[in-house]
Amino acid sequence: MGPFRIIGRLGAGGMGTVHAGLDPQGVRVAVKVIHPAQAEDPEFRARFRREVTLSSRVVGPCLIPLLAADTESESPWLATEYAPGPTLNQHLATHGPLVGASLYAFAAGTAQALAAIHQAGVVHRDVKPQNVILTPVGPRVLDFGIAHAADGTSVTRTGVMTGTPGWISPEHYRTGTAGPAGDMFAWGAIVAYAATGRLPFGTAAPDVVAYRVMSEAPDLAGLPQPLGELVEKALAKSPDERPSAHEAAERCTSLLAGQTTQVLPVPTGMEPTLVGGLIEAEWHMPTLDDPAWQVRRPASRKRAVITAIVIGSVVGGVAGGALAFPSSHGSTDKSTTARSTLPASPGRTPSTDSNSSTTPAARTEPPPTPRSVEDALASVPNPAYTRSEDETQPMPGEWAASTRAETSQETAAAQEIRDLARTMLATKGWEQSIPDVTFNREAQTIVVTAGPVPQIPEDHQDLFRRIGEMAACTVVSRHLKEQPAIWPYGRFSVYWLYGKQANDESVLGFGDAADGCSREIAGRWLGDESGLATAGIPSSDKAEIRVADSTVKALQAAWDARAGEMSLPPLGTGTVKLGFDPVEHAMYVWADEDGYGPLGGRAQQSHLTDVVEKTGCRKLLAEADTNSGWRYDRYVVALYWGNEGEKQILDSGSCTKG
Repeated sequence: MGPFRIIGRLGAGGMGTVHAGLDPQGVRVAVKVIHPAQAEDPEFRARFRREVTLSSRVVGPCLIPLLAADTESESPWLATEYAPGPTLNQHLATHGPLVGASLYAFAAGTAQALAAIHQAGVVHRDVKPQNVILTPVGPRVLDFGIAHAADGTSVTRTGVMTGTPGWISPEHYRTGTAGPAGDMFAWGAIVAYAATGRLPFGTAAPDVVAYRVMSEAPDLAGLPQPLGELVEKALAKSPDERPSAHEAAERCTSLLAGQTTQVLPVPTGMEPTLVGGLIEAEWHMPTLDDPAWQVRRPASRKRAVITAIVIGSVVGGVAGGALAFPSSHGSTDKSTTARSTLPASPGRTPSTDSNSSTTPAARTEPPPTPRSVEDALASVPNPAYTRSEDETQPMPGEWAASTRAETSQETAAAQEIRDLARTMLATKGWEQSIPDVTFNREAQTIVVTAGPVPQIPEDHQDLFRRIGEMAACTVVSRHLKEQPAIWPYGRFSVYWLYGKQANDESVLGFGDAADGCSREIAGRWLGDESGLATAGIPSSDKAEIRVADSTVKALQAAWDARAGEMSLPPLGTGTVKLGFDPVEHAMYVWADEDGYGPLGGRAQQSHLTDVVEKTGCRKLLAEADTNSGWRYDRYVVALYWGNEGEKQILDSGSCTKG
């Protein structure tokens, strides 16, 4: 990409994939490459150009500078300095709250970063723990994906709420206003979070959090004074009562200087460069194991293709924190839900099918699994579906041209897809968030749409994409197998609807159901980062909660027994975590690791995977023997590398008796 040599993969998000790169001098850089589907979206292109333009305007301490970019190439990209370290979320999960000088350095550094952003005439609009990295030399604020110019220049859709629930200001909830004062509200929230490890407005559905943000006082117990007083002002309900970023930076820098007798109090107006030096001097983080990036010799083309397929299957997907797709998305109107109410746009006809039903259809047996059909058209001479070899992406206009179900077969298929989606969503407490299903006969595509849900961040839409793709693929592939001569649909696409205006839809994903829906390599099922993110969302299903609790205890006991026999290090209480991915019917077991903990070595990781495969699978299969609705029979073992902010899939597969 440009002058940078790509040598690895750091992660992925809603906009694209972030790669490890080297500049011509061998300096490490991070290169973000935009997803192909988004690169073809003219509106997204405009937003990406804006991001690059705004990022190039912002320079200052505790920021990650933009090095280069190409917004016009077929695969748009941008490159920034590489900043090693965990996000604030990851650090708190591994090491607990910040204390002493490090806390004041965090507050001063992030405030100074926002001061530089605001001085450049930019508003960040998505200040949150995931966008602050704790590098060895201080905190770094990143991600201008939804930033906009302070003068209001923006290509963001009208009426679309941006930001992340819990870090959105009261005025943004009420009127959509997103100015520098809104960034300072989020700053106060993340400083409180860094100091206490608690979210200042608690955890709940986004509409509940929104109510607390607008109407209740934050939880600031435990913040040291006078930092707590400054944070309390930053969290004022009225934006006029909050300090500016510059004022907060000066105050926090003075507090930081007062933490040591070896540094004199900082005078008002201290230069930002000196602020950065003071932060670095007083910044104390756990030792970071950041090995050099190894440059590998290029493999043959055949080998590279095979490797890409395997890696894409194992670690493909969206990295990030817990996803959110609740029933009333941060709105003050408690009657608002995520039910699909599509606008009367061209090509859309009023719904006459059973989409208005909110009660799952009665079933005498569990819904079909995504492994029940494969190679649906392998032996069919003249199938009605003719696009099985067509790998093109959805074309512009396909969504608008799709219509409601017109035949009894389409009506039944639409209801099946909604029922499957509802079943998966219900395990996360989102059973009311039912998608809309329409049909484009010319494109031979079934279209699954969520919305309009404008205020959910783009990187939180991956769960709906996965659920929509799996529900559609499962139903479509079965119809292809049972009625290949007359069933015309084999493709499916998943869209997110941002508003009720024309062209407010965005494609999230698409696929072809002719070859089945299971992701396997050489006959072995593989977990991935998207499934891990889904499993990290707390379950609301009683059976899942019960099985998760008993399985974690069984895994802990099995490890302890093995540790006594083989001199393995003990696992602390809470090290091992477990969650379920209803999309792939998989149990995910993961642990946080900093490189020096009990799972830092390959031998210990091998023991963990063996314990999960034997003990964890035994618990899953035992539940299936007594619970006819239990669908989980796969397992994944993973690590969160706290110091590097990366996820690693150690092992995955299917549970078998024996």
